[in-house]
Amino acid sequence: MIIDRIENAALYYSIHARFERAFEHIRQMDIETIPAGRYELDGEKMYVLVQEYSTKRKEESKWEAHRRYIDLQYVVRGAEGMGYANIHHLQQGEYDASKDFLPLFGEGDLFKLKSGCFVLLFPEDAHMPSMAIGNPEPAKKVVIKIAFFV
Repeated sequence: MIIDRIENAALYYSIHARFERAFEHIRQMDIETIPAGRYELDGEKMYVLVQEYSTKRKEESKWEAHRRYIDLQYVVRGAEGMGYANIHHLQQGEYDASKDFLPLFGEGDLFKLKSGCFVLLFPEDAHMPSMAIGNPEPAKKVVIKIAFFV
């Protein structure tokens, strides 16, 4: 897992062949006005999910991880709490390959992801996104799904 501000994105380009294009797409899109939805970048190798939602209480949140994709999650507006744990520190549920979704159960660490910040989540990184910091608040986030294998 990597957490940083979007201004430092270039530090991470060399980690994966698609990172530069993903970060540049965030910089070039009109992120304030683009409506929620799915947008193609490179077919199933890389696509964008624009999400507008109300953050939720921790007890309503669920752990997840992905095997095929790295998540680049960038908070456009608002802030959210996020849980983090290595998948091997949690109990794993049944993987749904059609959704690339691995449910997990247990306890992990929490951090805040504020507007202008991103997190890169790799297949070993269990995460519990979209948690409220205090009371639930509106938020907007861009998630770029990047195929782990080039």
